[in-house]
Amino acid sequence: MIGSGTSHRAVVAVTGGAHGIGQAIARRFAASGAQVAIGDTDRAAAREAAEEPGLHAYGLDVTDAESFADFLDAVRQDLGPVDVLVNNAGLMWVGSFEEEPESAARAQLSVNLLGVINGIKAAAPAMRRARRGHLITVASAASILPTPGEATYAATKHGVLGYLKAVRTELRGSGVEVTAVMPAVVAAVDRPRFEITVPAYIGPLTRMAELLPQAMRDRLFAAMVPDQVAEVRAEARAGYEGSFTIARPPRTGVGT
Repeated sequence: MIGSGTSHRAVVAVTGGAHGIGQAIARRFAASGAQVAIGDTDRAAAREAAEEPGLHAYGLDVTDAESFADFLDAVRQDLGPVDVLVNNAGLMWVGSFEEEPESAARAQLSVNLLGVINGIKAAAPAMRRARRGHLITVASAASILPTPGEATYAATKHGVLGYLKAVRTELRGSGVEVTAVMPAVVAAVDRPRFEITVPAYIGPLTRMAELLPQAMRDRLFAAMVPDQVAEVRAEARAGYEGSFTIARPPRTGVGT
């Protein structure tokens, strides 16, 4: 089984697991032998993703603390204690900071930052009592790099990393691991580390860059990180503006 310090079949909860990276993470965990709970606002897509063995669908609005608590309670009732929580749900608006609509900024803050805080608060107490568990958050390289065209997104990810650093310190010695992935999630459970960057060179290179004078640091980061404002055309950005609303699943019938 995957390494979560347990003697039973691991139970993994993945937020935003109905699509994209979250779905891939959920499938990898299931292939490793875990029972995986997919939590998503898109309940229909979660059900479709959960048609594979080892996957289970739940409604979840990460911006709502009560919804998160209900989600984890339902998972515990159906599958057992949660060994691993993967905070994956996230939103990203790309474009000039001046053009970003307020709705996009608020949605990113609510999902990317508050959603992680809600998840940690909902999952950590039971893990601390059990003296085992793993809290994993997909933090993104935007948490350590300057990312033109993703200002609010980067702010949320910087906030996530700062929050996780504090939580990790509070949980030290409790048996609960904390990991920030940028973004190698399944491997992090077998070999727990706090910061994991993909590609791996980004972390060490960024730490080295902090020792350089500001002008040299700016040139290095400009070479490493594409300017999204220049690369994303206005007509492509227009489609984002209507999509940054948070669909809230009903609180009743949270389980599979």
